[in-house]
Amino acid sequence: MSNFTLVDPKGWDCDLQSVYSAYMGHFQLHNVAWYERSWGVFFESFEEFLTFSWPAITVTDAWTGRAHIVVRLSSVGAFLKMLKTRFGETLPMIENILRITPFETSQRHLRTISDYATYRKVFSTLPAIVLAAQKVRVRNGEPKAVRDLWATRDKTFLALDFEWSERNSASCIEWGYAAVRCGHLDTAGAWPPDPEPNYRRGHYIVAEYVDKVHNKHRPNYPWAFGESQVIPKAKLPQMIQAIISSLISPDSETIPNTLVLVAHGTTGDLRRLEEMKIKLPHNLLILDTMAFERHLYNTGQRGAMQEPSGKPREQGSNLSLTAMLQSLGVDVQRVLHNAGNAAFMCLLGLQMLLDPDTNVPTPRAPNGVPAMMRGPGRSPSMPPAISFVPSPPLFPAMGMMPVGSPVMFPAGSTPDIFTDPSANNRMSYFPTHRTVGDHRLTPPIGSYNGRMPGRPRVSSTNDVSEMGEHLAAMNLKNKSTASRTPPHSR
Repeated sequence: MSNFTLVDPKGWDCDLQSVYSAYMGHFQLHNVAWYERSWGVFFESFEEFLTFSWPAITVTDAWTGRAHIVVRLSSVGAFLKMLKTRFGETLPMIENILRITPFETSQRHLRTISDYATYRKVFSTLPAIVLAAQKVRVRNGEPKAVRDLWATRDKTFLALDFEWSERNSASCIEWGYAAVRCGHLDTAGAWPPDPEPNYRRGHYIVAEYVDKVHNKHRPNYPWAFGESQVIPKAKLPQMIQAIISSLISPDSETIPNTLVLVAHGTTGDLRRLEEMKIKLPHNLLILDTMAFERHLYNTGQRGAMQEPSGKPREQGSNLSLTAMLQSLGVDVQRVLHNAGNAAFMCLLGLQMLLDPDTNVPTPRAPNGVPAMMRGPGRSPSMPPAISFVPSPPLFPAMGMMPVGSPVMFPAGSTPDIFTDPSANNRMSYFPTHRTVGDHRLTPPIGSYNGRMPGRPRVSSTNDVSEMGEHLAAMNLKNKSTASRTPPHSR
């Protein structure tokens, strides 16, 4: 093993121990008295069989994920040729040798095994080979690897999401997570998980940005699954690290962690964790729901799907989180673009891909009033890649006009901007351009009546009567100040 040689794993597909086992079975089946033959010394034990000096590598099977010490079929032929040359007797090439398909495509370390001590040393590396392959397979979204992971019922799946400012990508303004502890639920007899009572979740708003208007193009929405919390920017990494630490198992080079990190497109979230210096164990499994859904479609496990244009969906195409959830029949028009909502819905989408009978919880909004739907100009940046039937409108029953209905605005104003009569002509975005502070449900320390001191703003309760009062005041003020130039938004 002193010589370090790398070889292409293609063609290395015969499990070494299965070669010995196959010939022992052949001798038994055909009543071959191998112990009386001159060449029988090579079959007295597996240790004697290894004295031929077998070139071998370690790989995992692409289907089962199990690790193997494998040799080439040509090496078996060389062994049979040696027996004929030395002992003058020909043994057949038998068919019941275990043949595998290597999952690895990169070059592998070639070792020559000539005794049992060397074999045992190589064998001890197999668990690490399995873990390395499993991490790649899960992150690539291989359906069997992900399903096997869910079927163990002993993992904790943690979905997380960040929201950051459009003006400064270095400014993280929200963080949310959702977790399901499968081992805990299975032990308690609560399987499969019911998202509403069984998902642990949280939503944190960075205090430094809590009272500022932001994200004009992709406006944020209230958290629909609990009470938001305000946290100082300097304490957010500490909070994230504590939550992750509460769910992980010890690091290991051979055993996968009980925690599985879930995200829809993992690059951005992993970069944020790295920037915050969040420590993640080496044996952590990372699951990309975008890749998982794509593999399911490519293998025909999601059925026929169409683009909005009516054309069949292309092989290898990705769906946004919104489009993936809509393809599963989940109405997400009122809940995304919030870190807590996105994390919860990402975990829900994963469970629905694994278990279509999963209960879909009903998102709630502050004060029990359904959150505003996005208008035609507030659609997600990536249109749904599947055709779906939108849910029926909810607003007529509330006395409000459906989205897309013509609305009269005062002269000099636009559908996106209106003037708050009580805020000294301050311009605010309404109804979609609201501040994170308007959405928080738990007021920060030092606030007055749920607001930061010294800053009046529009209420975010979406109360119908309050909206009517605002529109009436706007129209009255516009008539009294017709000669005055309208103020500009900041």
